[in-house]
Amino acid sequence: MINMANVFYTKKTKSQMRMRRRKQAKAGDGDEIVSSSDYAPTSTSAANDSSRKSMQFNRKRPADQISHGNQQDLLNGEQSSSGANKKTKQPPITTTTTIVIPANLTAKEAKKYRKDARRKARMKGQSEDTINFVLEGQKEAVPSEPSNDREGRGTRKNDTNHDGNNPKQDNKTTAKPKQSFPRINDLLSQHAAHQKLVDKLSKQKSINDSLPTNEKQKYIAIDCEMVGIGIDGKKSALARVSAVDYEGNILLDTHVRVPERVTDFRTHVSGVRPKDIAPMNTNAVDHESARTTVGKLLHNKILVGHALTNDLSALMLSHPRKDMRDTARYKPFMRPSGRSGGKLRPRKLRDLVYEQLGTKIQEEGKAHDSVDDARASMELFKVVRAKWEKELSSSLGGKKRKKVGG
Repeated sequence: MINMANVFYTKKTKSQMRMRRRKQAKAGDGDEIVSSSDYAPTSTSAANDSSRKSMQFNRKRPADQISHGNQQDLLNGEQSSSGANKKTKQPPITTTTTIVIPANLTAKEAKKYRKDARRKARMKGQSEDTINFVLEGQKEAVPSEPSNDREGRGTRKNDTNHDGNNPKQDNKTTAKPKQSFPRINDLLSQHAAHQKLVDKLSKQKSINDSLPTNEKQKYIAIDCEMVGIGIDGKKSALARVSAVDYEGNILLDTHVRVPERVTDFRTHVSGVRPKDIAPMNTNAVDHESARTTVGKLLHNKILVGHALTNDLSALMLSHPRKDMRDTARYKPFMRPSGRSGGKLRPRKLRDLVYEQLGTKIQEEGKAHDSVDDARASMELFKVVRAKWEKELSSSLGGKKRKKVGG
């Protein structure tokens, strides 16, 4: 007879005993009892801790397999009872487990909640068929989703959401809006507007081509790019200057070295990089050289540009007002502010060029190019050149008559 108080089990023996109990519970042999006589004690030197080890072993064993009153009888009759159980195996007792799903979960969260519950049931050796899912606050059971992961990725036709509604009904409210297509009338109006613009530009081009050469040579368009200096880079300094003639040919395009420390290169707008205006860059010129060159080009010329006040301020130059054609200050190109009109405000060169010429400049995410902006200003001026010059000549003639009469 083996005294249970003096038996010591190794970790390997305990692991084997646990594996046996799990296999028996999974197979439904819940009435079989693990016999301590099947495992021989490996050491007798641990007699002092035998009682504590025996208590831990008894706690780990199922409660229905241990009888404190007839423990000795179980040990003596274990072999005979195990043989009888194998012959007359009784079916396992199936118990239904009800799991309550919280009502505040979304459909995706409820699906994960059920999946976790089934996983825990498999770890305990419980069949998934014995699990009933019930929504919180309801008595009806929620249909369980397929346990297979591949099947669980799809959706059944009779599945319901966590709130018990049909998912097809929910899809009606959360369905994507239908793709809208332009109407035929809108397309026709856009095509007509585009054709009108093309005819206007072709007519204007024929007028400009017939303009005498000496008349074309009077016009020069410029554009400048600035960088930031001083605190927070709020003060502007000249970093690039470009000039084109009436036909768009480049007369000048150079970077300008900044004598002061640059605190903001504004590369995303100006396109100027540190190496472009570095002191060692031989292609860049100093501010005085750029100022002198531009001053010689503008002598006895009509200056064309957009927001010329900023460009001339950066160049530290002045030009007669009667010889300036600023597209930002041309009234037909300006926009009144306020609901009931009011003061006229200048518009962006990008918007005016797209509206009057149908071309895009200064696109989002791209830096500005002073050559392209100067050409765009000249092309924009060509559209209204005849009308603009006629208005200026009439206004100047009226002023001269007033002076003579006075």
